[in-house]
Amino acid sequence: MKFLVINGPNINLLGLREPGIYGDVNYDSMLKIVADECSAMGIETEFYQSNHEGDLVDAIQNARGVFDGIVINPAAYTHTSVAILDALKAVAIPAAEVHISDVTKREDFRQISYAGMACCCHVIGKGIAGYGIAAKQLKEYIASH
Repeated sequence: MKFLVINGPNINLLGLREPGIYGDVNYDSMLKIVADECSAMGIETEFYQSNHEGDLVDAIQNARGVFDGIVINPAAYTHTSVAILDALKAVAIPAAEVHISDVTKREDFRQISYAGMACCCHVIGKGIAGYGIAAKQLKEYIASH
């Protein structure tokens, strides 16, 4: 099984960006943690991060026929991007939404997840561990469908 793990804007600044909310693990360390957790579950991973909406849409579109699933943290685009929602729906690859922080307890504008509308699994507020949880849930979802 092969998953594309997509991260949106500012996730590359983990460890520097509001450590009280996002923790002190840096982006490269997070990638290694997630890759190791997925590998232990028999999941091969590739990672993609961009601060640009169109690049994220391109990565989703290019995943078609290559990946079995997508684990996505659209970050700020979660709450604004119908384009990412449409791309996820168009490729019809099972996807899991991840948020490091608990967006349900944050600002009002963070209460809508457009990307999440196309996802079968949602892991919110579990920190970096949420990626592994999402990958496990996604693997189980794919196996049962």
